[in-house]
Amino acid sequence: PAVTTPLAYRPRPSRIGHAPAHLPPPVTTPPIQTTPWPRPQTPLSRRAVPLAHVELGGRGDRPPLVLLHGLFGSRGNFQTVAKALVRRGSGKVLTVDARNHGSSPHSPLMTYEAMSLDVQHLLTGLGITKCILLGHSMGGKTAMTLALQRPDLVERLICVDISPGSTAPVSEFSAYVSAMKSVKIPDGLSRSAARQLADDQLRPAVQVPQLRQFLLTNLVEVEGRYVWRVNLEAISHHLADIMNFPVFQKPYLGPTLFLGGSKSPYISSKDYPEIQRLFPKADVQHIEGAGHIVHQDKFEEFISAVLNFLPPP
Repeated sequence: PAVTTPLAYRPRPSRIGHAPAHLPPPVTTPPIQTTPWPRPQTPLSRRAVPLAHVELGGRGDRPPLVLLHGLFGSRGNFQTVAKALVRRGSGKVLTVDARNHGSSPHSPLMTYEAMSLDVQHLLTGLGITKCILLGHSMGGKTAMTLALQRPDLVERLICVDISPGSTAPVSEFSAYVSAMKSVKIPDGLSRSAARQLADDQLRPAVQVPQLRQFLLTNLVEVEGRYVWRVNLEAISHHLADIMNFPVFQKPYLGPTLFLGGSKSPYISSKDYPEIQRLFPKADVQHIEGAGHIVHQDKFEEFISAVLNFLPPP
C-alpha cells in the first residue's frame, strides 16, 4: 500500500504511501535568473508547433486525459500506460510528442511557455475545451505551466515525479547532450550494430545501462544514416529553461496530484511551500519502491493511483 504526504504536514490516511524519511537530500542547483510570465512575446514564441499524437479510447463522460512525456522521451513511453487506462475505464487518452521529440516538428525554441502553447494549440485543433493533464518530469512542468496559464482548459492535474522548481543539475544533462552529439556511426551498419556502437560511445558519460538504453530509443535511421530524432541543439541551448520553472504569481485552483517515487529526490519536503502556493488543492503521494520513472518501476500502483484520482465517470 502507499500513502499521501499531505501538504499540511500532518499524518493523514491516503491511497498511496508516504514520503520516506530515508530519502537522500534532493539535488539542487544555484538559482538561474528567470523572467516572470508572461515573458516578452516574439514572433517565434507565439508560433505553436503541431504536435504528433495518438488518441486511444472512445468518448467518455470524463474530459480526455492527455499524457506528456519527459526530456529525451516520446509518446511511446506512455503507450502501455494509455492502453491500460483505457482498458480500465479512463475514457479517451491522448499520448503526445513534445516539440523537438519523437515525431513532432523541431523548433529552435524550447521553453515551457512554448511547449504549453503547443498543447493549447493541439487541444483547440481537436475541439477539446477541458482536459485532465498528466505529465512526467519535463512533461509535468509543461502541464503545470498550462494549468497556471490557462486553468479554464485543465479540469485537474497530475505531475509525475517533478515539482515546480529547479530540478537536476544542468551539468549532468549537459554531459548527456554532449555525449549524444559526439556519437559517430558509419553508414551501412545494421540497426543492432549501430545501437551497440552508440551504446559503447555513450558509456563513459552515461554509466547507467538503463539510462543509455532510454537515450538510444532516440537513435533512428534516416536515408541510410543514423541520427538522433531529438533536437539536441535546441535542448542544449535551453537546458537552463528546462531545468528551471517559469515564475507565476496566480495559483491553479483545480485538484492536483504530485505523484513521486519513494526512491527519487525530485519531490521532497523542500518543495512543499511552492507546491502549496501554486497548487493549493494538491496532494503529494509517493509510490513505495519507485524511482524517477514511476510508471515503469511500479506500473500497477501507478495505474491505480491515476484511476483513483480521476473524477467519477
